[in-house]
Amino acid sequence: MKKVEVILKPFKLDDVREALSEIGITGMTVTEVKGFGRQKGHTEFYRGAEYVVDFLPKIKMELVIREEQVEQCVETIIGSARTGKIGDGKIFVAPVEQVIRIRTGEKDADAI
Repeated sequence: MKKVEVILKPFKLDDVREALSEIGITGMTVTEVKGFGRQKGHTEFYRGAEYVVDFLPKIKMELVIREEQVEQCVETIIGSARTGKIGDGKIFVAPVEQVIRIRTGEKDADAI
């Protein structure tokens, strides 16, 4: 099993979720986060005063999937989240040792 973490632009969330659903991946956790990478931040004006916005709003999506689904999952995310502009996000893939469903006690592949 693998854990796939995705950082993406907020307006791309529905596109990515729908694309993943089409390939049979439905379970995910989504969190609103803030951060920056090469995009750095930007300046804005509010009531005539200029200020720097260092952290930009992003979405963090977390999925635990079977190892054989990883390649298709990553390709689907890239295809649906890419705008071609800076700040499109990142995908992290990491191993998962064990999964346990609290309600039933099912483990590993049966629990996801």
